[in-house]
Amino acid sequence: MFDTVLVANRGEIALRVIRTLRRLGVRSVAVFSDADADAPHVREADVAVRLGPADRSDSSAAETYLRTDQILAAARRTGAQAVHPGYGFLAENPGFARACADAGLVFIGPPPGAVELMGDKINAKEAVRAAGVPVVPGSQATAPTDEELVAAADEIGYPVLLKPSAGGGGKGMRLVRDPAELPTEIAAARRVARTAFGDDTLLLERWVDRPRHIEVQVLADAHGTTVHLGERECSLQRRHQKLIEEAPSVLLNAETRAAMGAAAVRAAESCGYTGAGTVEFIVPGIDPDAPSASAAEGVRDFFFMEMNTRLQVEHPVTELAVAVGPDATRLDLVEWQLRVAAGEPLTFTQSDVSFLGHAIEARICAEDPERDFLPTGGRILALDEPRGEGIRVDSGVAPGTVITSAYDPMLAKVIAYGPDRPTALRRLRAALADTRILGVTTNTGFLRRLLAHPEVVAGRLDTGLVEQTAQQQPALLTAPYSPVNATDPAGTTTPAHPGTRADAAATESPSPAHLLYYAAALARHLELTPAATPDGWTDPFSLPSGWRLGGTPAWTTHRLRTPGQDPVSVRIRSITAGNVTDATDNPAGPTREVELRLGDGPSHRARAALAGGRLHLTVDGLQTTFSLATDATPGLAAGPVTWLGIEGDAWPLHAHDPAGEAAAGAGAHHGALTAPMPGTVTVVKTTAGETVRKGQPLLVLEAMKMEHVIAAPHDGVVTELRATAGATVAMEDLLVVVTPAEEAAAGEPTAEEAPAGTVAAPAEPAEVRS
Repeated sequence: MFDTVLVANRGEIALRVIRTLRRLGVRSVAVFSDADADAPHVREADVAVRLGPADRSDSSAAETYLRTDQILAAARRTGAQAVHPGYGFLAENPGFARACADAGLVFIGPPPGAVELMGDKINAKEAVRAAGVPVVPGSQATAPTDEELVAAADEIGYPVLLKPSAGGGGKGMRLVRDPAELPTEIAAARRVARTAFGDDTLLLERWVDRPRHIEVQVLADAHGTTVHLGERECSLQRRHQKLIEEAPSVLLNAETRAAMGAAAVRAAESCGYTGAGTVEFIVPGIDPDAPSASAAEGVRDFFFMEMNTRLQVEHPVTELAVAVGPDATRLDLVEWQLRVAAGEPLTFTQSDVSFLGHAIEARICAEDPERDFLPTGGRILALDEPRGEGIRVDSGVAPGTVITSAYDPMLAKVIAYGPDRPTALRRLRAALADTRILGVTTNTGFLRRLLAHPEVVAGRLDTGLVEQTAQQQPALLTAPYSPVNATDPAGTTTPAHPGTRADAAATESPSPAHLLYYAAALARHLELTPAATPDGWTDPFSLPSGWRLGGTPAWTTHRLRTPGQDPVSVRIRSITAGNVTDATDNPAGPTREVELRLGDGPSHRARAALAGGRLHLTVDGLQTTFSLATDATPGLAAGPVTWLGIEGDAWPLHAHDPAGEAAAGAGAHHGALTAPMPGTVTVVKTTAGETVRKGQPLLVLEAMKMEHVIAAPHDGVVTELRATAGATVAMEDLLVVVTPAEEAAAGEPTAEEAPAGTVAAPAEPAEVRS
């Protein structure tokens, strides 16, 4: 075994590897960019080395985690004997594997030749075909031209899938159903492949409708032994990106499981593979309730897609669900990567491997499901990770971690194990509900609702289920507390007389979305209460009691807004008038019972109490508990931001200044497009003064491996262009102004003369993270 290992990665996978190294007594070396200087993987390692230019701060992957020379220098400097690449970055780069060997370092992964062969999807397909592994019909040429790709599509029939030969993880993939669109999609796919992988070679395959994505984990030593560790079902995806993974698959019968496992072993042996790897297959969708489902005999059809020559993100479900030997030992795949790289043989055979129980994993990412999964960012204000029987969390963040657009958006993985699939599903849903991340919008609540989808519960999965549901049954995946669902409260009850609104509250329960606004308003109301003096006295005239001499308490109005939604007003006042001395009887923690009203809606009786980062809100006798944190970062234009979370979801609520926003928006140009997310401008397709048509692509913005095309909102003239290729932009930065043709002819002012206020509505994102 090695004495010192350098981990050439970041985030949760770096932490995952470092913890196994610590358990084995191996000294760990981390590397980090300036943006990651205080990251958890840096603190966890025994030694850490900075990456990046010596004369300036540049945390881009290209200048840090993709710099082979700097990583090898860090290994020499710290005395490392081996390098673990994790996944992503340089993990599947054969040049990096060779550079490690040339530097006298052990690359903890397969031989460079295997990485190179399986990294070239065209040659990999031919290699496994020769080994007797079934493959999807598609293009045959090593580097097909555009014309050869079109001809191949015509031969095998539509729909077809374009894939970068050198890529992985879904990046650059294009599904094409219309032959007329193929040339445009080929050009776009080549551009993404060239940018992401330095190689614009494409291959084309027949698209299998209602496909299931099932992969097999393999493990091989350098002594001639290769075994498979069963399959993982990865069919719950969005734009070719995995969301949920589980083991075993509910689809496979014993015969198909054995056949796929044997095919995966042949694929690994065809390239001289050693270490841990994954062979991915596409399986035609079959209804598990149909007579020909998993209980039937016979081998199902399956086709080789690709081999990932590295550890997979979803490897924990295999570690939890697969048992080895009579003692049902669980495997640590990172440990076996290390042992194989150190020359040790496998100590078990295929007959020792079996499934025991069921495991399911959910990937928590910094993205906003309510804004078409746009990447998000920010500083994590509060973080609670779930615990409990059968729950495992692989995380790469901590309170205070700043999430930027420079890297992959995945923050953590939550994995649940149970003796059967229903138990694992229940445990994972409960764990996601217990996950609290405030300060950064994530997909946690969305994943929880996805796991409750009737088709998911029944095991009727395919790679298009998520997007199909989003289009046809969006309510199944929508957060009940989301401001998107906040209907006009004034329309919920129509009292006969103004004075009967309080009576209406007794029969009209507020919606969950209204409760979110009530909670935010009461949280801010509590903040208005000054701290008591040491002897317990509070100045009654400083309290937000609304006390008035001889009259009903006045309303205190809290104006709030959430991104993308209209502002609202929540009014609060004490239930009884009391007198000025009564105000001093307010307890220090909870509010006295108050009356509150959203807009012109019905009034409700409510109170709130703060305890340990939780806000306990009681409205009309029903208590709801929210997680609470406040972002008081200096310089926020609208002041502190209140973050509230519940059941895995979280929202920022800002103070709304109607006068200020009206002044700012009075002259805002409706053709001014601002960045819908923080990121980098990769392509600019227009110039100032150009006449453009509605929907015409103007520029491409990339963040967290997602590419977005910003298009013209209407016919007009580009009167201002601030975006430049390679520039980094913040959310809502002005990118371009498209003035309607008639206004441009009339000499309307540009955004220099009037502030921009329209967030660009990007076209369908072309790519998402791997």
